[in-house]
Amino acid sequence: MKEEQRQEGYTVPHLLSLSERRVLSVSGVQDVDSFDDTTVVIYTELGELTVKGNSLHIQRLNVETGDLSLEGLVESLTYTEVHSRSGGFFGRLFR
Repeated sequence: MKEEQRQEGYTVPHLLSLSERRVLSVSGVQDVDSFDDTTVVIYTELGELTVKGNSLHIQRLNVETGDLSLEGLVESLTYTEVHSRSGGFFGRLFR
């Protein structure tokens, strides 16, 4: 898809800022699927974002404004395509 087509229909801009691999700020956040000290899975306007690292903790999350801030050593950021979150347990199991 062209970038112009992907942006249509999205109300909150998706921005990502990483400072010295220690402080990550993300906008356009819809929800946080799961988190622990090594992995955080975030649903964004443009897909699922998986953050991997060490000593990760969410400092701030506001799904009304779509803002998330987390701290820790960030080792990787991985996007996957937007998946439907409907279907309950079995839908997520066979995703």
